[in-house]
Amino acid sequence: MSECIQISFAVCRIGIYTCFRALCCKGPPPARPEYDLVCIGLTGSGKTSLLSKLCSESPDSVVSTTGFSIKAVPFQNAILNVKELGGADNIRKYWSRYYQGSQGVIFVLDSASSEDDLETARNELHSALQHPQLCTLPFLILANHQDKPAARSVQEVKKYFELEPLARGKRWILQPCSLDDMDALKDSFSQLINLLEEKDHEAVRM
Repeated sequence: MSECIQISFAVCRIGIYTCFRALCCKGPPPARPEYDLVCIGLTGSGKTSLLSKLCSESPDSVVSTTGFSIKAVPFQNAILNVKELGGADNIRKYWSRYYQGSQGVIFVLDSASSEDDLETARNELHSALQHPQLCTLPFLILANHQDKPAARSVQEVKKYFELEPLARGKRWILQPCSLDDMDALKDSFSQLINLLEEKDHEAVRM
């Protein structure tokens, strides 16, 4: 009987030690990878509002970006350090000065904008897709303001922007979005993170 009791005590001690290690000696969780992104688009496309919503900031504090701002946007599996550039006419010509160091691109367009603004957005996206510092990077293209009656569909945007021939061979995602559909917006960014991770893995293999 005493032998059985001793064995039981030994088992208990092992069990307590295992639980203690699991609870107290696990160590910090692995750090989430961080990616540096540049976010561009015309004034009024909704860049600031979308990023602020992803950061759970109050909509009352949203002010249109006139120069540039940086936000750390947290996701479960990554942190995106997003450098948002103002979209006014007098600022767009300086966009390329802020491209260096980017690992991915977010381009936001107002899918309900006027024909003139849509043409300007098209030209700016074409320029970004072909820029030497961006052309090999993953692109997330957001067709924003889908909640507006005049919003163009993703298929209309894809055709008008000639994305299939222009971006052939590149990593790009075109997604509809609006502030009213955060699940779709977060899913769009999750797809971008997947592209960033794939690029990371390719760099390691090389």
